[in-house]
Amino acid sequence: MTTRVIEVDPERFDRWMAGFAERHGPYDAAEESTPGGVVVSARAADGSTVVATPFAHDPLGVVLVRRGGYAVGLAVGASFAASKVGTRHVQSRTAAGGWSQQRFARRRGKQADELVDAVVGHARRVLLGDDESPRTGADGIPRGLVVGGDRTLVREVLDASPLRALAGLPLRELYDLPDPKRDVLQSALRRGRAVRLALAETEPRTGGLS
Repeated sequence: MTTRVIEVDPERFDRWMAGFAERHGPYDAAEESTPGGVVVSARAADGSTVVATPFAHDPLGVVLVRRGGYAVGLAVGASFAASKVGTRHVQSRTAAGGWSQQRFARRRGKQADELVDAVVGHARRVLLGDDESPRTGADGIPRGLVVGGDRTLVREVLDASPLRALAGLPLRELYDLPDPKRDVLQSALRRGRAVRLALAETEPRTGGLS
């Protein structure tokens, strides 16, 4: 019996569990309250199991950074209240050596620093507001973050002092996402809000929901 991970929209979770029961029989379930929501662990009559882990933080911030693009957004529920998507060129690595290689590395490092600075600025405005209009209330600063792209660049962005209000927030990491674009930002929000299901089935899947 192998375990696989499925991501299900929160609105579909109850329906998915009903399908789990149809495929594997009645199940016993245990619940544990966590900061991200209620984790459900269930074992069905045939021995199949599922552990459902939500990421129920609202508002939810999204920060995606790769060498060449970025996307940041603040979501309330399943919709963005504010967002920014853009491009920023950072040269690829080269096999050249010697002085040219050193000069190239400095230029590439400068471009990466400029990318980080730009993303920090956009993230501060989108996620925290500005000095004159800081975000408060239901549409205030996020209670959780979805991050993806280049791990090093993401960490540099989050470690920047203008974003210190975000320090320590729960993270859902999606480093398998492609270059940030508008549709990728939407996908990151969908996957960020999803309930993650660690599913181990005793029999091959036959019908039902997945």
